[in-house]
Amino acid sequence: MNIAIIGLGLMGGSFALDVKSVISNSIIYGIDSSDLNLSNALELGLIDQAISYNDLFKMDLVLIAIPVSHSLIVTPMVLDKINDDALVFDVGSTKETICEVLKNHPKRSNFLAAHPMAGTEFSGPKAAHKGLYLGKTNILCEFEKTDLKLREFALYLFDKLNMKIIYMDPKSHDVHIAYVSHLSHISSFMLGKTVIEKEKNEKNIFDLAGSGFESTVRLAKSLPETWTPIFLQNKNNLIIAIEEYVSNLNDLKKIIQNNDEQKLSSILNDTNRIKEILSNKLENGK
Repeated sequence: MNIAIIGLGLMGGSFALDVKSVISNSIIYGIDSSDLNLSNALELGLIDQAISYNDLFKMDLVLIAIPVSHSLIVTPMVLDKINDDALVFDVGSTKETICEVLKNHPKRSNFLAAHPMAGTEFSGPKAAHKGLYLGKTNILCEFEKTDLKLREFALYLFDKLNMKIIYMDPKSHDVHIAYVSHLSHISSFMLGKTVIEKEKNEKNIFDLAGSGFESTVRLAKSLPETWTPIFLQNKNNLIIAIEEYVSNLNDLKKIIQNNDEQKLSSILNDTNRIKEILSNKLENGK
C-alpha cells in the first residue's frame, strides 16, 4: 500500500509509525514544506522516501497533517492530483470550514473529514511516537459524502488502529471541540501569560510553581503556528465558550471576595465530578 503523508510533524509522523505497525506491506512517502522536517523524518525512519505533489497519483492513501489554514489550500490541490481510487483524509481539529471549501470539488467523494482525538504539546518529526493513534477516538464528519468503497477502506484502517469512531456533522463537531479542546488550550496559554507577566516583578515565581501549575500550563507549550489558525477558524464557537468561561471566573471571584465558604465548597464539589466522568471514560476505553 502506497501512503503519502503531507506534514511530517507529531500527527503525520506518529501516523506513519502506527500505520506501519498494523499494515505490514505499507510504503510511506512524505511531503513537507520544511527540508529539515523531511531530512529528520527520513533519518528517524518515519518515511521511506520523500516525494513531490506530482507523485500523488501513485498513492492509495494520503494523510494531510498540516495547520488548518494551509489545509484549505493544500487539500483541493491534493484532490486534483490523486487517482480516482485514492482516499484522502485530514486530522485537523476544525471541520466546518474545510467541508465548506470542498463541498463542490469534483473529487469530494475521495475525501474524508477526520479528527483523531490524539496529540501532545510537542511538535516536529522528533515528537512523533508509536501508539499515538492506537485506541483513540476518531471523529468523522460528513461520512456519507465519502465514496462507499473508500468508507469501507477507512473503517478497515481505523479498526486496525483500534480507534473508536464517532460520527458528527461539521458544525456540531466544531461547537463541541471548542469546549473540550480549544478552550483548554486558551486557558493554558492565558495562565502562562498571566504568570509570565507576574514573573517580571517576582523573579522566583517559577521556582515556587509546583506540579499543579506545570500540568495546567502544559498545553501552552503547543506550537503557536498550529493553534493560531485553529482559534481563528473556530472563532465564533470559541468566543461563546470564552464568554461562558469568563462568566464562571467572575462568579467565582465574587464568591471568594464575599468569603462565601458554603457556596465555594458547593461549586468545587459539583465540579469535582469531573474525575468520575474522566475515570469512566478511561475504564470504558472511550
